[in-house]
Amino acid sequence: VQLVESGGGLVQAGGSLNLSCTVSGAIFGINDMAWYRQAPGKQRELVTSVRSDGSTNYVDSVKGRFTISRDNAERTMYLQMNSLKPEDTAVYYCTADVRVSFVRPTYSTYWGQGTQVIVSS
Repeated sequence: VQLVESGGGLVQAGGSLNLSCTVSGAIFGINDMAWYRQAPGKQRELVTSVRSDGSTNYVDSVKGRFTISRDNAERTMYLQMNSLKPEDTAVYYCTADVRVSFVRPTYSTYWGQGTQVIVSS
């Protein structure tokens, strides 16, 4: 199982970026998916998550600016980031709870490699 992220880059404050994360490999289901970020010198934090039923949660600092979504058929999750601020600068990681066994109905969390987002002031 691999999670491949794309869409990071350098943007000016007030700009937008759209991150994507695609799950590849032989799987039998995806449950919760999420985006984390880690800024230089800071702990990794949960930014937003989306459950298999589409329900979402956001950290207060991104509410109203970021939107998470997923396309279950494409095994892909998105993060639309608008009105970006310099404090959003971080490496963004996606995670997915994936079922890899047909016999055992258990889910394990997988992580992407991270994509850098830099917001200049």
